[in-house]
Amino acid sequence: MLCGEYNNTLDEKGRIQFPAKLRSVLQQDGLVVTRGLDRCLMLFTMDEWTSLTEKIMGSASLFDSNKRMVLRRFLSPGQEVAFDKSGRLSIPQSLRDYAGLKGECTILGMNKYMELWDSETYGKYLEETEDSFIQAASESMGDIIL
Repeated sequence: MLCGEYNNTLDEKGRIQFPAKLRSVLQQDGLVVTRGLDRCLMLFTMDEWTSLTEKIMGSASLFDSNKRMVLRRFLSPGQEVAFDKSGRLSIPQSLRDYAGLKGECTILGMNKYMELWDSETYGKYLEETEDSFIQAASESMGDIIL
């Protein structure tokens, strides 16, 4: 399971050191990176990406404008990136631009996928959604018994 919050710096060549703990869980040579929601990037193992794209394509109608938009904005930008021998991922420029990645970045383990955020953007997101989070947690997890 992919979990945790990690902070690393994106270098001038657009590479980020990927956390060793996540790499050891992944046991793969690379990931698929695509545009996420809320101005972050989403990172998937090849197996998870294949499963997700098959589900999306299986329910997609080329005649439904909303589904075409999802295909264009989520699937199309996806790119496979490999870890270098130092454990870094090179994030494509178009995806760095989309997420506003500049220097300090935050990587979030989200169970079946990961998110890559500009740390400042992520901090603002947390502040702006604090009240909404409390309500969402109450509504979606209120009946979970620990």
